[in-house]
Amino acid sequence: MTSIGTGYDLSASTYSPDGRIFQVEYANKAVENSGTAIGLRVKDGVVLAVEKLVHSKLLVPGANRRIQTIDKHVGLASSGLLADGRHVANRARDEAANYGDLYHTPIPLKHLVERVGMYFQAYTLYSSVRPFGCSTIVGAVDKTGPALYVVEPSGVAYGYHGAAIGKGRALAKTELEKLNLLELSTREAVFEAARIIYLVHDDTKEKEFELEMSWIGDETNGLHLPVPKGLLDEASRKAKAALENFE
Repeated sequence: MTSIGTGYDLSASTYSPDGRIFQVEYANKAVENSGTAIGLRVKDGVVLAVEKLVHSKLLVPGANRRIQTIDKHVGLASSGLLADGRHVANRARDEAANYGDLYHTPIPLKHLVERVGMYFQAYTLYSSVRPFGCSTIVGAVDKTGPALYVVEPSGVAYGYHGAAIGKGRALAKTELEKLNLLELSTREAVFEAARIIYLVHDDTKEKEFELEMSWIGDETNGLHLPVPKGLLDEASRKAKAALENFE
């Protein structure tokens, strides 16, 4: 991916001769150097989980969350630059509120993702701005049922049954592919998501991390809510035990 001396990486609006936009590729690198985030779309809802790396013991637990509520039925998990993820979440909230004001109904996830993807893509068009250094996993339960999408820095968005972004995405995807997601409940998916996050974190043991999780589905009456602390603690305990057995 080297482009030293070519000048094609000086602007997000400049293509290289082989059709690449290096600024977008650099934005993807920012995501790859961040903590892992995963999403599981199961039979009765969606579960989001994030490996939030703790860079200082002085930080207040629970601060600087990487999972945010966009609408009552929509959750967003980000990986990459935290401030960029927060800005994108605020934009997504504006889009959801605008749709609700106009049509008097909650926004379908597909429409929200299209609008957020267009916003991402606009930041790859002009030399005066830079692409967002974050990817987002967006999950919801709407009229069509559970849905899960990933929006990348280029603005492209794909729908998934199971998705992973961040440093441990390759191993996380391998583990997700082993699961029969269509037969899992959201409660079962919480334990699987915790196990996967602890497994992918194993390569960076020197850094502490917080496990953030949220869910949407029958367990929450279709609302996006944090996983209850008791269930989250139980999932963490089982994930640690599974990791010890794995070793």
